Amino acid sequence: MSTLSEVGDRDAWRCWLCDEPVDPEASVNADRGPSVDSGAAPAKGKKKAAARPERLAHRSCNTRKGAVQAVVPWSPSLFVLDPAPIVAVVDRLTRKGGREVVARCPTQMDADEAGTWLLDRVSRLAPDLPVTMSVEQGGGQFLLVLRTA
Repeated sequence: MSTLSEVGDRDAWRCWLCDEPVDPEASVNADRGPSVDSGAAPAKGKKKAAARPERLAHRSCNTRKGAVQAVVPWSPSLFVLDPAPIVAVVDRLTRKGGREVVARCPTQMDADEAGTWLLDRVSRLAPDLPVTMSVEQGGGQFLLVLRTA
């Protein structure tokens, strides 16, 4: 088990759930104070889920998540349609590899902006997962595609 400082330094003192800065000087008892999410995934049925790495989170974000599957929201400033759940996509790509369409956008500019944001977010959620992002045109829209390298 890592120390709070080690996890915070590795995650650049950003909450993995809400993507907001975490103050390393804040009390661990404060709602916006630092907390380490142990990464234990809830078991589904009789199968045990794979252990996840420890991640930095605000205490309130970590508490709110509890023992359920975490939801990492897409940025509200992005114009994306039918966005896939980010944590589920990262889990599938980690287990199986391959290619996954994660959202669609109405313009190339929207897709480029969303793709840059998504690649940054995924690289911090799963630093050891080598992924690339591409924009593919199809059906008058632009698809965001993640691929494992």
